[in-house]
Amino acid sequence: MLGEDVKSAIPLRDEPLVLTEIMRNATLRVCFFLSATLTATAQFQVPLQITLQEAMARARKYGFQIESANIGAALAREDRVQARAAMLPSLNAFNQFIYTEGNGTPSGVFVANDSVHIYNEQAQVHQELLAIVRRAELHRAQAAEAVAKAKVDVAARGLNATVVQDYYAIVSAQRKLINAQHSVDEALQFLDITQKQEVGGEVAHADVIKAQLQVQQRQRDLVEAQLIADKARITLAVLIFPGLRQDYSVVDDLQTLAPLATAVDIQSVATLKSPDLRVARFSVRQAGFDVAAARYAYLPSFALDFAYGINANQLAARSRLPEESGPRGYRQNLGYSGQATLNVPVWNWGAIRSKVKQAALREQQARLDYSVAERQLQATVATAYEEARVSKGQLDSLQNSASLSAESLRLTLLRYRAGEATALEVVDAQTTLMTARNAYDDGLVRYRVALASVESLMGRLP
Repeated sequence: MLGEDVKSAIPLRDEPLVLTEIMRNATLRVCFFLSATLTATAQFQVPLQITLQEAMARARKYGFQIESANIGAALAREDRVQARAAMLPSLNAFNQFIYTEGNGTPSGVFVANDSVHIYNEQAQVHQELLAIVRRAELHRAQAAEAVAKAKVDVAARGLNATVVQDYYAIVSAQRKLINAQHSVDEALQFLDITQKQEVGGEVAHADVIKAQLQVQQRQRDLVEAQLIADKARITLAVLIFPGLRQDYSVVDDLQTLAPLATAVDIQSVATLKSPDLRVARFSVRQAGFDVAAARYAYLPSFALDFAYGINANQLAARSRLPEESGPRGYRQNLGYSGQATLNVPVWNWGAIRSKVKQAALREQQARLDYSVAERQLQATVATAYEEARVSKGQLDSLQNSASLSAESLRLTLLRYRAGEATALEVVDAQTTLMTARNAYDDGLVRYRVALASVESLMGRLP
C-alpha cells in the first residue's frame, strides 16, 4: 500500500527524474561525510617528515648491521678482559667429600685413601709467574678489540651509504612523479587544442587520435612513477623504522648544493679517518702479537700453587685422638701447602716451530692486506671525487637543456595553432621536455649521492 501511495503521488513521466535527484542528494551527503571524516583524520595523522640526518640516525638505531658490529666489539672487549685476568692470580674454593667402602681397616677398600671418610675444604691460589712478563696475549686481545671497534665504523659508513642511496631514490621518484603529472597536464592541453582545431576544420581527426594516445601514455607513466615512489619509500622504511610504515615523507634538499673540497684535501682527510685502514693497521698489530705469543711455547712455564684449608678424616680444625696416640690428645687438620712447578719443553716433533711459522705467515698476509687497503682507499677517493666533480659540472648544462625544452614546446604549440607544425612535432617536443626534466633531476641526485660519498670518506657524515 505504501508503494502504491508513493507511485500515485509522483507522476509517471517524472519518476526517473525524482529518483535521480534523490540519488544525487544521497551521494552528495555521503561525499560530504567522507570528506569531513578524512579532513578530521588528516588533522590528527600528519605524515612524518624526515631529513637525511634523521634517516641515518634512525638507521643506526634500528639497523642490524650496526648491532651485529657492536656485538663483535663487545665480544672482543670480553676477550681483552679474559686475557688480562689470565695474567693475575686465581683463587678457587675447593670442596670435596670422599667416602670409601669399609673393610675393617683404617683406610677402607681403597689403599690410596687414608681413611673411610675424607674431607677437603681448601682455598687454592694459582699463579703462572712468567705470565706477568708475557704480555703478548693481552696486547693481541687489545689489538683485536681495536679491530672490532673499527669494524663498527666500517659498518656505520656502509649503512650510511645505503641510506643515502635509498633516501635520494625517494627524492628522485617524487620529482619524477611531479614531472609525470606535468606531462599529463601538457598532453591534456594538447588534446584540448586538437579537439578545438578539429571542430574548426583546421586539423584532421588523426591529430586528435595522436593526442589521445599521448594522454594515455602519459597517464600510464604517471601510474608507473607512483609505483616507483611507493617502492622506494618501502625500501627506506625497512632501514629506519622498527616496523614497516609508509606514512612519511623525505625532505627534498637537492637544490641546496654544497661545495666540493679539493682532491688533495679529500685524500688526506680520508686517509686519516678511514676505518678500513684502521682495521688493516690493527690487524697487522694483532698478527705481530700472535707471532710473539706462539714463540712463548719455546720457553718454560713456572707455576705456583698454594692451598690453605682442611684435608682430613673429619670436617674440623682439630681431630681428637686416643690418649695413647700422643701427649697432645688432638691432631691439627687446618693448615697450608705449597707447590712450585717448572715445565720445560724438550721435544714436540716441530709443532711449536710450525705454529710460529704459521703466525708469521698470517702477519705477512695482514701486511699485504694493509697495502691493498691503502691502494683501494686511494682509488675509491679518486673515483668519488671525479664522480662528484663531473656530475656537478653537468648541472648547468642539464638545467639549460630543461629550459630550452620548455621553450621549444611552447613555440611548437604556437606553430601548431598557426598550422605550421604537425602533431608529431608537438608530441616529440613534449617527450623531449619530459626527458630533459628527468635528466636534470637525475643529475641533481647524482651529485648529491656523489657528494655524500665524498663526505662519508672524509668522516663528515654522522
